[in-house]
Amino acid sequence: MTDFTKIMDKAKELEAKMRESQESIKKIRVEGISGANSVKVILDGEGNMQKIEISDEILKDNKSILEDLIIAAHNNAKVKLKSKTSEEISKAAGGFGIPGFKWPL
Repeated sequence: MTDFTKIMDKAKELEAKMRESQESIKKIRVEGISGANSVKVILDGEGNMQKIEISDEILKDNKSILEDLIIAAHNNAKVKLKSKTSEEISKAAGGFGIPGFKWPL
């Protein structure tokens, strides 16, 4: 019966670490850039856009160029966010050996 108790203790420990990790993820901020810093997008840990900065110079360009740069900056930020959230989850799950666990982003 002690094996089951150990398993339950580990599960509770993992649950606590995952809660901490979720709170840390909410605080993450990543910046995606495109067009040589012409467009900057800031995402929070949940993937919500918090801010967008567009240089005055790029506003003079074609609308479709600006749209493409916004998409590129957003995608750049998403890649960075995925990396940071994966790191955070790995810290929480480290040592627990959860094969195939992936963060859903």
